[in-house]
This record gives sequence, C-alpha cells and structure tokens, in this order.
Amino acid sequence: MARTLITGGLVITASDELYADVLVDGGRVVGLATHDGHAWTADHVIDATGKYVIPGGVDGHTHMEMPFGGTYASDTFETGTRAAAWGGTTTIVDFAIQPRGGSLGEGLDAWHEKADGRCAIDYAFHMIMSDVNESSLREMDGLVSAGVTSFKLFTAYPGVFLSDDGQILRAMQRAGSNGGLIMAHAENGLAIDVLVEQALARGERDPRHHGEVRKALLEAEATHRVIKLSQVAGSPLYVVHVSAREALAELARARDEGLPVFGETCPQYLFLSTDNLAEPDFEGAKYVCSTPLRPKEHQEALWRGLRTNDLQVVSTDHCPFCFKGQKEMGLGDFSKIPNGMPGVENRMDLLHQAVVDGHITRRRWIEIACAAPARMFGLYPKKGTIAPGADADIVVYDPAAQQTISAETHHMNVDYSAYEGKRVTGRVETVLSRGVPVIAGRAYVGRAGHGAYVPRGLGQYTN
Repeated sequence: MARTLITGGLVITASDELYADVLVDGGRVVGLATHDGHAWTADHVIDATGKYVIPGGVDGHTHMEMPFGGTYASDTFETGTRAAAWGGTTTIVDFAIQPRGGSLGEGLDAWHEKADGRCAIDYAFHMIMSDVNESSLREMDGLVSAGVTSFKLFTAYPGVFLSDDGQILRAMQRAGSNGGLIMAHAENGLAIDVLVEQALARGERDPRHHGEVRKALLEAEATHRVIKLSQVAGSPLYVVHVSAREALAELARARDEGLPVFGETCPQYLFLSTDNLAEPDFEGAKYVCSTPLRPKEHQEALWRGLRTNDLQVVSTDHCPFCFKGQKEMGLGDFSKIPNGMPGVENRMDLLHQAVVDGHITRRRWIEIACAAPARMFGLYPKKGTIAPGADADIVVYDPAAQQTISAETHHMNVDYSAYEGKRVTGRVETVLSRGVPVIAGRAYVGRAGHGAYVPRGLGQYTN
C-alpha cells in the first residue's frame, strides 16, 4: 500500500489544532510532525496548504434500505455510503432490525447481507430490539462479544417497535451486566396515537399536524422515563435524536446528578423547524421525521446543549424517502407519510457552517461529529481522530469554499434536499478511507466494497 504525505494543512482534532504534516502508511496514520521537522518521503503527496486536515466523520445513526410503512429508505448501502464520503463521513453505524418473532441474529445477518461488498466507506451496526424476550435477552451477550455493542429500544411506534417499560428495564439490566449501551427513541407512542386519531377525526390531515401531535412534552416524558429506568437498572443510556428543549432539560438534570446519560441531536433540529413542516402544497411532507421538527425557539437550547456537553453527538438519522411516490403515500393523511429525512451528505458541512456562525468552535465540530461518536460506540481511537495508529480516515477540508446545497448536486439517492438553496461556507476536497482515496479533487474515485465491516468495542463513556 502506498505511503501518503499530507502536507501544509491545519490538523484539527477534538483536542488540538496544529500545523503539521501527516504521514500515512499501510492504511494507518504513522506520524505527525511540523513541516520543517522531518525528512519524510512518500509515493503520494497531498498539498493541504490553506486547508483543514480533519478526521473522517463518524455518523452514528443511519438507516440505509430501512423498511418503514410499506416502503424502504431510498438509499442503499452503496448509494448512501458514497454520499456519506462526498460529505466527509468515513464511518457509519447503521441499525440492523430484529424481525418481530425472530432473533437478533436473523436481523444482523440480514443487514450484513445488504451491506457486504457494497459500501464505499467503513460501517458497523447497532441492533434494534423489536421483540424483547428471554431468548433475545440471552442473545445480547453474544452480540456484544461479536462487536455489536449497542441496542436500540423504542417507547414509540406501538405494534411495530414499541417495548413496554418492563421490557426496556430487562434489556437495560442485561446491558448493565454485559457492557452494552442501550439507545432509546424517547416519545410516548401510545399517547401520540391517541392524538393522531383525534387530529384525523377533526380533519387535520396536512404534514404540519405530524409535528403538532408528537408533542415536545411527550418527548420529555419518555426521556424522563427511560432515564429513571436506566438508573434503576444501573446501565448507561444514550437518547437518540433529541429535538425538544424540554427533553434536553431532562438529560441535563440527569447529568447534573452524575448519571451516565448521553444524548444526540441531528442537523435537522438545529437548522430546520415547524416552519418547514407547514410549507404549502404538501411540501411539508419532505420534513416529516420522528422526533419531529420543533418551533425555532428550540434551536438555541440545542446549540447551548452542544456547547455545554449536555448533548455529546450530532448524527443524521439519515432515512431518506423520495417525495414522489414515497412521501406522497401520506397525501390526505399525515400519519401515512414515511418518517425520515436525508442528511448523511450534509452533516459535516452544516456543522462547519455552525463554526462560521459562532455556535461552536472548530474543535467542538470535530468532537461532536467524529471523536465523541467514535468513543461512544467503541470505535476510538481507530476512528474519530488523527493520531499514530489510527485508521487513516482523513478529510482535507477547504474552509473558504462556498457551496449551495441542492438536490441537483447531491449524491444521496433521493429527489429532494432538506436544505435546498442553503448557502454554506466550507467544502470537502479530498477523502481518504484507511489511506485509500475515495474523493480526490472533488471527484469520486472510490468503489463499492472498499468499505469494511468494523466490529466495535465497548463504549468509552466520558462526562
């Protein structure tokens, strides 16, 4: 494998910013040194003068080819990981789904089959537990040993994914003993279903009502409940896609008590709002996801949570459905709109824009997008940093380039962009995955099958 030298750039990790050259050999970072402090030679030299040299992004929450409501997420592992690479993400952690009545192993095998030989970048799996019973609880230990070290449970979607409090407690107890991490989708699905039924009976059928029935208080209530269950079980908890300031307040309170409770949010909650859900002519359907978009005033609370580390991670919850033919399934009934939005390609750029806008620092950008998810999900320091021994997942990033986000130019397999027309500063220029170019000079040079499955260790939880 060729030796590559990345020279002249500003290396940014979660802990440091330094002008240094980076030497890559055998797919790993083997050295960092000041520009005049070495005599390294290499087969390939990448001039990063005036650019940032950052770790590849780690997106800890994606749903490629996920079945939902009679259809499937429109990105395959091939198209979705290629789009991720275009956006500077070099590792995804996707969700394998236990079939109702089936085993965790069956679900994991099915997802391996979807992904094997098709990914442009490295990938790992979480496991969605949709049927918590004695058998699946026993299976958890084996999955942890095999490198699937996190399990997602839902207080939402009755009849599909919902687990009751007793099932959630049992899974948390098992994770407490085997070192796994319980992830929770926290919304009160039973109460939401009542509000959906009542809204439809009143003739409230437009996409904006999706946000109105999935109330912030019901996200906060479920967040409080899973925190208390995790406290009883004595296990860590990671709450996915936190969207409401009331839910964030529950997390902050638990963390102030010293509990090992963690939270992620997503770009859609930081940059979009119920104004988008209310767009006329059914355009609001493009923005239907769960947890839903909130009124704009929630955004500042989420940014503050990212600055104070009450939220540790920004993932995408990338789960795209085309407007034509998929989102349109809910014409005349918002409850039938597939829940999910595209974003795997946009996350790193949007968060860099947040640096430009003064919401976060450059190092915090790398922390929430690369290092913290790698630590949380047992991938660090192989992923999420630039240091000797780390995988050479490296992005050369142009902080001055201007771009306009658009479905015309994105690479996700979906017919709209959630951020159509948004101007951002900063753009990916070159992407290495384990030292191999995937994006070079704004061209895709990767291939399906380069991406490898990465078994994960236990999370390195840090407060």
